[in-house]
Amino acid sequence: MNRLSLVQTAIVECEACPRLRRYCADVARDKRRAYRDDVYWGKPVPGFGDPHARLLLVGLAPAAHGANRTGRVFTGDGVGGSGDFLMGALHRAGFANISTSRDPHDGLALSDAFITAAVRCAPPDNKPTPEELARCLPHLQAEIDALPRIQVIVALGKIGFDAYLRLLRRRDVVVRPTPVFAHGARYRLPNGQSLIGCYHPSRQNTNTGKLTARMIDAVLRLARTAIVSRGSKGSKGSKGSNGSNGSRGSNGSRGSTGSRGSRGSKGSGSSSGSRF
Repeated sequence: MNRLSLVQTAIVECEACPRLRRYCADVARDKRRAYRDDVYWGKPVPGFGDPHARLLLVGLAPAAHGANRTGRVFTGDGVGGSGDFLMGALHRAGFANISTSRDPHDGLALSDAFITAAVRCAPPDNKPTPEELARCLPHLQAEIDALPRIQVIVALGKIGFDAYLRLLRRRDVVVRPTPVFAHGARYRLPNGQSLIGCYHPSRQNTNTGKLTARMIDAVLRLARTAIVSRGSKGSKGSKGSNGSNGSRGSNGSRGSTGSRGSRGSKGSGSSSGSRF
């Protein structure tokens, strides 16, 4: 069993948050009428994607009748839900082989991208407590440590954005001034990575127009540009264990030469933020 598989097994077996575990078990037992014949996953949900990914997307938490039911992040929350919206964007950007995310056996595969979450259990009202967020942070750290090629982090919402910044602080990476979440904001970090903010693709955001397809497409183009700017032009993406044949690396935005953030995993450094 490889390192990532060991990390994901530990996530599935986690019992650190009693309130969340009770809630997920209750939802899995009671079910929603539309899914009454389904066997719910009902356990913590690990990340999903290409283990050789350079792009990491960090969401909030599993949906009660989505990933808590299917066992795969951003999967099964209904036609036109957050999973379909996100996968449609990843498909248009060349990171996903299909444009929907309905079922863990639907053949979806990601190339050069990996999706994870700040919290691994569905929280009541989509509101984890600060203590639950803190207890889940080691899982995010462990997954990232098992994904050695990550260059760009797209935070899907402020909670995912702040979780990644807390992880940096745990690693003694001090970013000044502190990045502030905003849709389309990009920060070049002292560890050489880029952090980009994106509104969460929840139905509340997509149905009201707060997040549109054009807006999330622009974020993923920015992510492509950030990958290219780290000198990865022309390199081939490796074949991922999720079944995706790695498409050729990051050929998009070929003309951009964005400067790299200064390296150094310890000590303080400055971040430069940009908005498209």
